[in-house]
Amino acid sequence: MVTIHDTELKEGIHEAIEKAKALSKPILVSEVKKINEIDPLLFFHAGQARYEGERFFWKEDSGNEVFVGMGICGQIQSDQAADRFFLVKKEWEALLQDMVIYNSYSNKGTGPLLFGGFSFDPKKQKTKLWSKFSHSLFHLPLFMYSIVDGEAYLTTNVICTQHDDLTLYKKIEANRQAILTDLPSGLPATSNILLKDVEINPEAWMETVESVVNDMMNGLYQKVVLAREERLAFSQQISIEVVLGNLLSRQKNSFIFAFEASGDCFIGATPERLVKKEGNTLFSTCLAGSIRRGVTEEEDQELGKELLQDPKNTVEHHYVVEMITAAMKETCESVSIPDKPVLMKLKDIQHLYTPVTGTANKDTSLLTLVERLHPTPALGGVPTESAIKVIREREELDRGFYAAPIGWMDYRGDGEFAVALRSGLIQGDEASIFAGCGVVQHSDPLSEYEETKIKFRPMRSALGGMKQ
Repeated sequence: MVTIHDTELKEGIHEAIEKAKALSKPILVSEVKKINEIDPLLFFHAGQARYEGERFFWKEDSGNEVFVGMGICGQIQSDQAADRFFLVKKEWEALLQDMVIYNSYSNKGTGPLLFGGFSFDPKKQKTKLWSKFSHSLFHLPLFMYSIVDGEAYLTTNVICTQHDDLTLYKKIEANRQAILTDLPSGLPATSNILLKDVEINPEAWMETVESVVNDMMNGLYQKVVLAREERLAFSQQISIEVVLGNLLSRQKNSFIFAFEASGDCFIGATPERLVKKEGNTLFSTCLAGSIRRGVTEEEDQELGKELLQDPKNTVEHHYVVEMITAAMKETCESVSIPDKPVLMKLKDIQHLYTPVTGTANKDTSLLTLVERLHPTPALGGVPTESAIKVIREREELDRGFYAAPIGWMDYRGDGEFAVALRSGLIQGDEASIFAGCGVVQHSDPLSEYEETKIKFRPMRSALGGMKQ
């Protein structure tokens, strides 16, 4: 059992209520306490009874940072297409203005932190599939558990109004202690049993690939990323905790995320960082070009060598490197990038990988980079506007948050966004999983189809179960 003593939260809520009265606006209170380490998956599960549909989970690729949020203290959401990154930034800054904060730690991931993401294309007509997710959707959690460099913290966030009194403190404190007191010793012994899986129009998808290749022969564009969907049905409501546990054990070098919205959950294990900001240092990743893993070590090395020398994949990778480097140079004082890609080897697939590091200009915010980088040629195509138009008009899938930026930003201006690949949308006892591939002039529709099947594997495996 974890108990928090000597809390400053009561004093902070009192101060915030007085501020709210004086300023006639809501005031945010945030308190950070160092606590004993808890299994983050058990903390996530502890919020199920009270906050199911209002939780998030984030593990960065190295595993040094894990954030688990529950409850919604504040929310930023919009279906507006124009200036959506600026509007989120503006609302976040407004929420932080005049806040009362108790945080004696300099660690990232402590204090007020906004978690969420953006849709791939806000101009694409939204379908019922993504009805629970606005084109821009971020949550400020009521409670957030953080593990940063081996140290554990609990952040409590409260928004106070001029109409509140100290009974608000009693309510928040009771809920916090209840969660920490009721931490489970383990997860329920359950599994997700697959009943049916349906590929959504694979033949039509391959025909679209073929038609896009024909367009490229006529010089209309150089690359278009086309994605498709598979729909799976299970015997009972899918356990998010089981899926997360599987992803954590099988995709150790990936960003692991889960983001609940009104009962649906977007979840995945992506290898691709979009951008990370630590002070004035920026990190991005060029990840494009892929091939399967080998059964034996020898076969795996041969496949890796083939990938490094393959013209189609090296051209794809070059497009991404070119675009990300240009974006970083526009917003950075200096940029560092290796001359050649190396291999990133994951459980089911290996990619061409080039890291990029930069020193940000003074006026460069995290969301400035997110806007400038999304979508990279690895997710959209070349040239960007032409490729997005093709995807919008000819791709049957409503991507929603798939292949889009998902991540976090804190009150200090730091944060990290990944590209939401290898992901799925869980809806009760059903799930949609998504995969795409880069189509270039020499693409073969059947080969691209087979590549998407490899990219489905992480989520299919994590969802678990055998057909009956």
